[in-house]
Amino acid sequence: MDYSGDKPLRVFESGSILLHLAEKFGAFLPSDTATRVETLNWLFWQMGSAPYLGGGFGHFYAYAPEKLEYPIDRFTMETKRQLDVLDRRLAESRYLAGDEYTIADIANWSWYGQLALGRLYDAAEFLQVESYTHVQRWAKEIDARPAVQRGRMVNRTFGEPSSQLHERHDASDFDTRTQDKLGG
Repeated sequence: MDYSGDKPLRVFESGSILLHLAEKFGAFLPSDTATRVETLNWLFWQMGSAPYLGGGFGHFYAYAPEKLEYPIDRFTMETKRQLDVLDRRLAESRYLAGDEYTIADIANWSWYGQLALGRLYDAAEFLQVESYTHVQRWAKEIDARPAVQRGRMVNRTFGEPSSQLHERHDASDFDTRTQDKLGG
């Protein structure tokens, strides 16, 4: 794909944005056909399931004004089924598409990794996320990546002020926050 033109592109939807950036910068999208297809399979799996599932589970479990048993049970069962699908896949490989960290991991970690780490809906115990050992390993490994730690700071409005970066103009903005956290 030629990115040398000056004509602006309209890119929207997270999966399309990730794919565009991966192709533009030649990163996080394998070039060999089999691993590329596996990456796209898992990227689109997330695009087609997590927003509806996460939104449904989150709404009925955490936000609905009335706690209704049927929708909570229904979305809980589906959430656990999807965590099981991920757990079985991650028992076979380090990352979703194999041994390489890809846009599939980036997209899926934002939903399922955060859920597995107990950061969504205060539902970790309810969903028994600790039982998904391979998802836990994957979620923690990705969470430890410096770029992920920096990214989680951007536009964050909760937690310690040193964990928040409301505006980012330069890479050095992260350095300032890192020094704040370390007391330097």
